[in-house]
Amino acid sequence: MDALNDFFAVLSSDTCRLLDLFLRLIINTVFTILIARAFYFPKARRKDFFFTYILVGFCIFMLIHLMGDAKIKTGIAMGLFAIFCIMRYRTESVPIREMTYLFLIISLAAINGLAWEADISPKHPEFAGPLMTSMGELVLTDLIFVLGVWIAEANKLVKSLSSKYINYDKIDLIKPECRKELIEDLKARTGLDITSVSIGSIDFLKDMALIKIYYNTEEEDETMLKMPKNYT
Repeated sequence: MDALNDFFAVLSSDTCRLLDLFLRLIINTVFTILIARAFYFPKARRKDFFFTYILVGFCIFMLIHLMGDAKIKTGIAMGLFAIFCIMRYRTESVPIREMTYLFLIISLAAINGLAWEADISPKHPEFAGPLMTSMGELVLTDLIFVLGVWIAEANKLVKSLSSKYINYDKIDLIKPECRKELIEDLKARTGLDITSVSIGSIDFLKDMALIKIYYNTEEEDETMLKMPKNYT
């Protein structure tokens, strides 16, 4: 470590800045790809969002890091961060899971870009090689992010609750006092672990009712995210 400190001590200020930018960019890119590829993509299989996360992480990091050289205030940086966090694509509604990962990637890039560098002034010779100390803290912080995502995606803390819409023909069972019988019938016919149901529109002419069922599942089910227009 002493040899490494001596190496950084003889470098010019511009060289240290370039090395700092390069190393931080590598760390940010590696952890961004790790989170997007190892945790988001296996479940969502959305190449468009995977592509978006990589580029957003790169752009936010470069913007925050280089603007930091101009001594940007923390408040301005957080304001910029908030603008990107509330951003909505006008072409389609972005699902909650995708927006959460976007928030995570932006947070990761902002932290990697704004992390303080150790002092290399003559008053603090123990920080002659500043990059290694700050990089270690940065890697540890990014690993904590990865650990948090792994715990959230493990589905061990809570069961995943999914829902489906069903056109139901036994209209006599939709009465409130027959709710238990309704759930048991739906369990037998669908094979799902149904926990509750809600009754939507009712067609007495066809003896049909639109029912939304809620059931426990091991995997996230994102089918029928939006309620039909005739659901009341």
